Amino acid sequence: MNHEPLLRLFEDRPGEYISGESMSQELGVSRTAIWKQIRKLEAAGYHFEASRRLGYRLLSVPDNLAVEELTSRLNTRSFGKTIHYFETVESTQNLARTAAEEGAAEGTLFLAEQQVSGRGRMGRNWVSPRGKGVWMSMVMRPSVPIHFAPQLTLLTAVALCRSLKRVTSLPIGIKWPNDLLIGGKKISGILLESAAEDERLRYVIAGIGISVNLEESDYPVELLEKATSLRISAERKWVREDIIAEFLKEWEQLYFLYQEQGFSPIITLWEALSVSLGKTARLMTPQGDITGIPIGLDESGAIRIQLADGTVKPVFSAEMGEPL
Repeated sequence: MNHEPLLRLFEDRPGEYISGESMSQELGVSRTAIWKQIRKLEAAGYHFEASRRLGYRLLSVPDNLAVEELTSRLNTRSFGKTIHYFETVESTQNLARTAAEEGAAEGTLFLAEQQVSGRGRMGRNWVSPRGKGVWMSMVMRPSVPIHFAPQLTLLTAVALCRSLKRVTSLPIGIKWPNDLLIGGKKISGILLESAAEDERLRYVIAGIGISVNLEESDYPVELLEKATSLRISAERKWVREDIIAEFLKEWEQLYFLYQEQGFSPIITLWEALSVSLGKTARLMTPQGDITGIPIGLDESGAIRIQLADGTVKPVFSAEMGEPL
């Protein structure tokens, strides 16, 4: 059974309950078939209210991204000029990597309403329910040595933080290296994966997850102490097309700035947005734990940690704990 005739019944009777028997008679199918279609529509983001006596009524339809509207809002040269949109994918990161291997141009963007195997740093799963966030990956082709890849991660965090603050006016800050926080709770995940040849980057796949309109019920209970969304923080919904368009514009501008002037301007912007500097923290590195005070970035993108004896140690890769 196609769900379109069923949806038309609800659209023709907005706000009304329709009994299962009535739907069955009008569409010429069994009540079991009606129930199965209702379940499929709910899985696709439609919300129904059920009453044993009255039947079902449609409360809301999914808030799908309008790609044409997004395209009309874009003010970029290459970022997002080609957009591949999907309802449900395992991971936009996988799609973008395949496209990059096949020669996709820089700025090619993959957007999904839902990821079933979204992932963040350290291989962690990322909560990405249908129609409530921005789940995207983009192909980048920077002409820089492979050891500059961490700089691109920090640049992406700066662009996302600046654009979200501009759109929402929320107090968003960056926890090293690239977590975006509101009140100590995470709202975004950034994952850059690269391929190199002869010490040069062939391409970088930048994966971005932004928790835009998630509600508390969308999170596992154990994550509510650590994660939040723009909607929860501001107590209002946001237009995802606005957020994506503003981010791509800021991201491209900083990317061109980086190519022209190097990493120094990005350091200044990152340090101004950081919530990690000046607070004693423990960093879990592959070589063991380090405790010290983050005091800034160096030119490579490493975080500079002042140890108890006053010496300063650069840390390139670590998991930063909460301030001590």
